[in-house]
Amino acid sequence: MNFIEQWAAQRETAVHVERFPSAESFLFRYEEDKAFDILCLDIEMGAMSGMELAGKIREKNHPVQIVFITGYMEYIADGYDVEALHYLLKPVTQEKLGSVLDRAAQRVRDREKALYLPVAGSMVRISIGEIRYLEVQKNYVTIYGKETYTVKKTLGELEKELDESFFRTGRSFIVNLRYVKKITKAEVVLKDGTSVPLSRGLYDSINRAIIRYF
Repeated sequence: MNFIEQWAAQRETAVHVERFPSAESFLFRYEEDKAFDILCLDIEMGAMSGMELAGKIREKNHPVQIVFITGYMEYIADGYDVEALHYLLKPVTQEKLGSVLDRAAQRVRDREKALYLPVAGSMVRISIGEIRYLEVQKNYVTIYGKETYTVKKTLGELEKELDESFFRTGRSFIVNLRYVKKITKAEVVLKDGTSVPLSRGLYDSINRAIIRYF
């Protein structure tokens, strides 16, 4: 906790730090109050492991940033499955943790970004974090999130308003990397089962983008 408070003081950032004796105690609190931006988890956290806790949080697609700080190297691959931002091995230095917290804080700020879309004579705000993908058809772009909106804009115009979590898979589609489940040479499959075509030659690029993002 001291490292986190030191990081906050150096960045002149206000933080509220809470500690929990187990994964279960945090999950009980989280069900009542989801106002948490960053979680620093270990693997051993009581009867429920930190990895299991992260999985339960991701089941509901909550966008909280997850950082593992642990001595268990063998769980690193599992961290990808729960969209962990980083996996720090103990002992952790102030410099290493600070760098990860910088990235986590930026993700939190990015989450507040939104698209403002002219729809049916009014302006609709949609958080970019809830957008799964965008598709262009002729002069219109459809944005697929919790709801679906179609606007008369170019894909390039909307692309400029997105962040690093988005990848253009070709002329007609942009996907949010957070929702990607599987990538083949010809398509990107999202977690909801949607299949988006992937242009030839972009397979390596999208894999590199995912590695950079996560």
